[in-house]
Amino acid sequence: MAANKDFIHRFLNYVQIDTQSDEDATDQPTTAKQRALAELLEKELQSLGARTDYDREHCYVYAAIASHGSGFESMPPLGFIAHLDTSPEVSGSGVKPRIIRNYQGGDALLKEEDFPELTRHRGEDLIASDGTTLLGADDKAGIAEIMNLVQYFHDHPEEPHRAVRIAFTPDEETGRGTEHFDTERFGAKEAYTVDGGTFGVIEYECFNAAEARVIIHGKNVHPGSAKNQMKNACLIAMEFASMLPPAETPEHTEGYEGFYHLDRVEGGVEQTNLQYIIRDHDRKRFEARKKTIHSIAAYLNQKYGEGTVDASIRDQYYNMAEVMKDHMDLVGRVQKVLSDMGEVCVTSPIRGGTDGAALCFRGIPCPNLCTGGYNYHSRFEYASVQEMEKTAEMLIRIAQLRQ
Repeated sequence: MAANKDFIHRFLNYVQIDTQSDEDATDQPTTAKQRALAELLEKELQSLGARTDYDREHCYVYAAIASHGSGFESMPPLGFIAHLDTSPEVSGSGVKPRIIRNYQGGDALLKEEDFPELTRHRGEDLIASDGTTLLGADDKAGIAEIMNLVQYFHDHPEEPHRAVRIAFTPDEETGRGTEHFDTERFGAKEAYTVDGGTFGVIEYECFNAAEARVIIHGKNVHPGSAKNQMKNACLIAMEFASMLPPAETPEHTEGYEGFYHLDRVEGGVEQTNLQYIIRDHDRKRFEARKKTIHSIAAYLNQKYGEGTVDASIRDQYYNMAEVMKDHMDLVGRVQKVLSDMGEVCVTSPIRGGTDGAALCFRGIPCPNLCTGGYNYHSRFEYASVQEMEKTAEMLIRIAQLRQ
């Protein structure tokens, strides 16, 4: 049940296709270049005998594989989902993947003093970028692992398995991955996203998430005659940021701790724009964080004049644990498979979100599986070949469970 010979070759090919999404775009897909990978995957799926259904307008690739074997024909289809796009935070253009064979430390980019978990990968083969771009393992590792499943059942028609449904989605990194997701076209009532990290980890809790956009309106006057006239939007923006709890940022939190993350500042004296993401696992604390943003805006409007600060908040997704508590059999299946493989299963809260979080609230319980990728959204992203291969085997085994 090992990964097929094309597995890593596929992955290396996928990461070289620039699919970076754009969080400021209003269309879907947010970038037309995501279509290149979608169209390639459609052709590969067809060549492997899968029935495809490509939503060309919105860039969703759906595929179906029929069940095989006694007893599986009566089981409902099981879905696997991964996303096409890469993070807007770091360039995905011109990715030059490199393979570090038998990693023993000492890499110029991946330094163990910076990333201590690298010591666990000694003796493994690692795939990384050249350091000028991200790698794209998030989530092209997940795509390659799902495609390996399709390849395996195509190459081994004698192997029994339940019906499988597949979806590759655009714009997950912008929080819009399920905006036009068609649950009927997908055709599965339960699924897994393959969009995590460390092998053996399954995630069924995630943040409640929102995006906040704050616009500060100033008044620009020549600095030589600005006394009692100028209203500096830059300084008011700094004041806004200083009123949020300084320890409640990503770099100071872990586990179930929430945060405010200022991920963009643009502008000048006349207007300055702040963009935040707001995260918390607890719904009440999440709602309180949103109120804090509005309260600060109201205070500054009172101080500097009505209309100085405009704050708008858009919810992105909610904690899937609210739904998954009634569907823990999906977690139990993964625990059984990993036990059968001689591996340890770890459950962990996601300090982020997946398409599965939104799908849980649309009637498709959907926990998140590992991929073997690390350091997502950065130039230091890498993936373990051995962990990817074990993940690929795990997906096949999940599809073959008779429960």
